[in-house]
Formats: sequence, C-alpha cells, structure tokens
Amino acid sequence: MRRREREKEIIAATRALFDEKGVREAQIEQIADAVGINRAIVYRHFSGKEELFALVLADYLDELRGAMVAADEGDPDPTARLERLVGAFVDYGVAHPAFIDCAQALMRRRGDELLREISENALFRLGRGISGCLAVLQSALQAGVDAGVFRVENPTLLANALYASGLGALQLARVGILVTESSPGLPTVGEVSPQQVRAYLVDSALALVTR
Repeated sequence: MRRREREKEIIAATRALFDEKGVREAQIEQIADAVGINRAIVYRHFSGKEELFALVLADYLDELRGAMVAADEGDPDPTARLERLVGAFVDYGVAHPAFIDCAQALMRRRGDELLREISENALFRLGRGISGCLAVLQSALQAGVDAGVFRVENPTLLANALYASGLGALQLARVGILVTESSPGLPTVGEVSPQQVRAYLVDSALALVTR
C-alpha cells in the first residue's frame, strides 16, 4: 500500500512539473525534490524516465476519456456525436500541451524498445488509457455505421488513425505556424489558430466517415 501511494505521489509530481515547465525541461532530480525524496528512490519505483512518462500519459488519458464521455452525452445524432468527440479531444490537447509531448514522445519509439524500457504493468495501464479513449470514439463511429449515416469499413482502425493524426494536428495548433510557398523556392510563414485546427479536424473526421 505504501509503495502504491509513493508511486502516485511521484506521478502526480511529475505531471505537475510537466504542466508547469514542459516535458523537456523536467528532470528526475526536480521530480524527486518535489516529492521530498532522492532520485534513487524514483528509480526504485520506476524502471526509468520512459516508464514515468508512460504512466503520466496514462493519467492524462484517463482525464481525456472523462472529457470525451461527457462530450458524448446529448444529441445522439452520429454526426453531432463525432463533432463533439473530436472537439473534446482538441480542446483537451490545447489545454494540456504536456499531454501532446508525452504522447508523441512515446509514439516515436518502436514497440520492442518500449517493451525493454517499460514494465508490463506500466504498458498495461498505458494501453488501458488509450483504449478507453478510443472505445468512446469507436462506439460513436459504429453507431453511425449501424444507423446508415457513416460509411466506415473498420471503425477500430479509423478511431486509431484519428487519434494519431489528431496528435500531429495538435502540435500544429500549439506552434501556431503554417509554412507555404508563396512562389517557387520562396517559403513564407503564416499563422494558424487552435480554433482553425479544431475546425479542420472536425471537418476531416466527417469527410472520412461519409466519403
């Protein structure tokens, strides 16, 4: 029991540090200081920084699922449900930049690398967090298919694809910069707002289910 409580304290301190300073700036020493322990104890509870990242991401994902479940309530129309769910995903990501960083950092790693660096228990908790969010989206997609509104052969695949592409678009919303070519060989930089990215992702999702 004491070990689980200490793990929760370390995860909470890590997340607080991520939210305050960002993922890249967070150091194990700072996390340990926030809990009032030394870094050796952190490594006693977690195999390394990657595992800690995974468990913090699982914490974000649990919150994201709650936001998606709340957004799924209301008008049962499949199109309206999908709009609300995609919107809730974007809104959460914009409000929690560290969630984007954690998710993208882990997605860049190969599966065999994660298996070597992260315990089975941590991977299970991370997988449960991701699948919980995807299940809400998949349910809405399947409901649309059953109602004859959506034309989707594989709702599970599409839910996963929307999650992955959504993370990339969230990074675009965070940077706020669009790059284009004003004339051959001459790049130019413009601006893009989170609201524009949100609208784009909603429109893209609707286009994918009705094409």
